[in-house]
Amino acid sequence: MSVIETASRVLRDEAGAVLSLVDKLDGQFEEAVRLIESSHGRVVLTGMGKSGHIARKVSATMASTGTPSFFLHPAEGIHGDLGMVTSEDVVIAYSNSGETAEVLNILPSLKRIGAKLIAVVGKTNSTLARNADAVLDAGVKKEADSLGLAPTSSTTAALALGDALAVCLMERHHFTADNFAIFHPGGALGKKLLLTVEMVMHKGDENPLISEAASVKDALFVMTDKGLGAVSVVDQEGRLKGLMTDGDVRRGLEKGMDFLTRPVGEAMTKNPQLISKERLAAEALHRMEQHKPHPITVLPVVENEKAIGMLHITDLLKQGVM
Repeated sequence: MSVIETASRVLRDEAGAVLSLVDKLDGQFEEAVRLIESSHGRVVLTGMGKSGHIARKVSATMASTGTPSFFLHPAEGIHGDLGMVTSEDVVIAYSNSGETAEVLNILPSLKRIGAKLIAVVGKTNSTLARNADAVLDAGVKKEADSLGLAPTSSTTAALALGDALAVCLMERHHFTADNFAIFHPGGALGKKLLLTVEMVMHKGDENPLISEAASVKDALFVMTDKGLGAVSVVDQEGRLKGLMTDGDVRRGLEKGMDFLTRPVGEAMTKNPQLISKERLAAEALHRMEQHKPHPITVLPVVENEKAIGMLHITDLLKQGVM
């Protein structure tokens, strides 16, 4: 069997293992959601070996989507870390066999503490399953490796089941994009979700403005001075009347040098795309990219009809919004 054939078989086997879980969703899954939703504590994920890696990932997903959670290593648990678990917590224990010694060793203490227990197992008649308040069946017919021994399909299925649980809780908690950004402030996701136009725009002395009575030549000087390749055209009260870009100047000069002496109000683009300072930077980027027939690189920022700033696409690039 070729490398591609082997890889294709593995992917089909693991995809099939995940799909097989759909028919296993029942009242036990709903009970698991209820136990967590009604809890006043946290969700504690535990597991040993490969199951532990899956448990750790599911815990991270829950924590980042509105369900307070942490991972407890079962071997460390019996040496004092069980002190982190309270009677208000719900423990989700991962074990494909349901007989993992390190996990079973913490069961008596969990019962004494009073925490609820959800078992994610491959064998629903196992010791772990029999001692759980809810049992999620993550069993698969076979592993994806040629020997049928390495945790492959079983870990993929267990991970998918954990993700399904996390997403259900996320929706039940009415978790929003703003909530998500709060938990991801340092990454690109947070910047896309939280960064506003006001945080990025050029304002004050950096804001390129020109009177509609000025000449195109005057506008060109302002563009060169501010370095944004555009200038907002305003009336005496500072209200935005239009926009002139270096592209407008180049196209005008093709018609003759006398273009530079024309009033900028006659040569500007009227009714340009604009944005308010409260809007998200991600929305500004979307407007730039979706502008037809060609994407634009600048947006005047307007408040009460007045041009208070200018946003350039390179500002969004520097902030990691793209």
